[in-house]
Amino acid sequence: MDLDQLQRTDLNLLVCLHVLLEECNVTGAAKRLHLSQSAVSKNLARLREQFNDPLFTRAAHGLKPTARAQALQPKLRALLNDVAAMTEPDHFQPHLSDRCFRFSLVESAYPLLLPQFIGDMLEAAPAITLNTAAWDQTTFDGLARGNIDFGITGKDLNPADAMLTMMPPKGVRYQELCQDHQCVLMRADHPALKGPWDEARYLGLRHVQVKCDGNDRWLLDYKLAERNIERDIAMYVPDFNSAASLCTYTDLVFTSPSQFAHYIAASLNLVVRPLPTPIPPMAYTLFWHQNQDNDPGHQWLKALIISRCQQFSPAKLQPIANRARV
Repeated sequence: MDLDQLQRTDLNLLVCLHVLLEECNVTGAAKRLHLSQSAVSKNLARLREQFNDPLFTRAAHGLKPTARAQALQPKLRALLNDVAAMTEPDHFQPHLSDRCFRFSLVESAYPLLLPQFIGDMLEAAPAITLNTAAWDQTTFDGLARGNIDFGITGKDLNPADAMLTMMPPKGVRYQELCQDHQCVLMRADHPALKGPWDEARYLGLRHVQVKCDGNDRWLLDYKLAERNIERDIAMYVPDFNSAASLCTYTDLVFTSPSQFAHYIAASLNLVVRPLPTPIPPMAYTLFWHQNQDNDPGHQWLKALIISRCQQFSPAKLQPIANRARV
C-alpha cells in the first residue's frame, strides 16, 4: 500500500467521478453533488490529470466515458460502497436517508409490482430516490458490477425450464415475489370468440410476440417445439403495452402473463382467454447480487419489497383510467 499516493487522493474527486459516470452529463452531476457546473468541470480537469486519461469525450447528448473510465466504474462503486458502509450507522435509518437505489424492471412490473411497495417506501424514506431502467440482457452484469441494486423479471419455476429461458449467474441471488401463468389477449369482437376455444383454434391465429432479454422465444415456444409445433408470429415488438395495443385493432392475439393481461384488458376493452396449451407457471422474481447482502439499506428495501409483493393480489389492481394520481 502506497500511503503517499493515498494521501494525495482526494475522496471528493472520486465521488465526483462516480456521479459523472452515472450521469454522463456535467449539469446532472452538478445537480446531484450540489455544486456549480464550473466546480464539476474543475474537478474533472483534476481527475484527468490524476488518472492521466481524458476519462470522457464530448457526445451528442453529454459525455461518453473512455475505456479507462468504464474500467474504473465498478471498482469505484465498490470502493465508495465500502466507505459508505464504514461511515453509516450499523442500522439503516430510512427517514434520514437520501440514497438512490437503481432498479432494472421487466415492463409489466411497473403497473403490477411497483405500486405494492413504493408508497410504503416513500412514506418511510421520503428522501430516497429510485432510478429505474428496463430489464435487458445486461442486467445480470449490472448487478455483478454494482451498477444495479435490484432487478425484477419473470423466471420459470421448473429448473429444467429455467435452463431454457433464464438462469442467473453465480453470485446473483433471487427471491420469488408472486406466481403467474400465461393467458391470451384479443379484441372484444375477435372472430375467435365464436365457436370452441382449443389449441387448434389458438395455433390457427396470428400472434404478436414481445422480445424478452433480446430473445424472441418464450417457454411456450420451447414446449411447442418439443412437439414439432410453432406459432404463427406475425409481429415482434419490444414491450407489453405495444403488443396489447396492437390487439385492439387487428386480429392478432397476444399471449402474456395473466396479471398483466387482466390489468390491461380492463383499460383497452380486450378479452382474456385461457391459454389452451398448458405450461408450468412462472414467478415474478427479485434479483440482487450477494455483494449487497451486508448493506443495511439494501437489506431494508429488499425486505420491504418481498413483504409487500408477496401479499400482492390481482383483485387489488385498477385499470389505468381509474388509478389515482400520485
